Amino acid sequence: MHLTVGEHSVRHIRRIARSLLREWELAELTFAVELGLSELVTNVVRHVPDRRCTVLLVRQTAGVRVEVADGFSQLPQPPRQLDLDAEGGRGLALLDAVVGKWGVTPWVLGRKTVWFECGVEQ
Repeated sequence: MHLTVGEHSVRHIRRIARSLLREWELAELTFAVELGLSELVTNVVRHVPDRRCTVLLVRQTAGVRVEVADGFSQLPQPPRQLDLDAEGGRGLALLDAVVGKWGVTPWVLGRKTVWFECGVEQ
């Protein structure tokens, strides 16, 4: 999906992801995928000046891969030390706690893709 996201876009994107997971019979991944997708799209809303992104959900053999690409060159980095009173800065730590793995792929011309994968227990 090629999107320009706003403050209310996250809930609609979560609904699409939930529908795909049910269709793929991967409903047990809903919590992790929704949380991860919410974090990545919210980062686009907060940090990407034009708020444009591409969201990709890919069914894998034993799970799903989610990618959010944008045209902003700044790479996300988990905070080195979390301020307990801060209102933000916990998203990547939460992502790391609930998904199998995640990362960032920088591209030419300042683009990047932030991705994560979730697998099912077999």
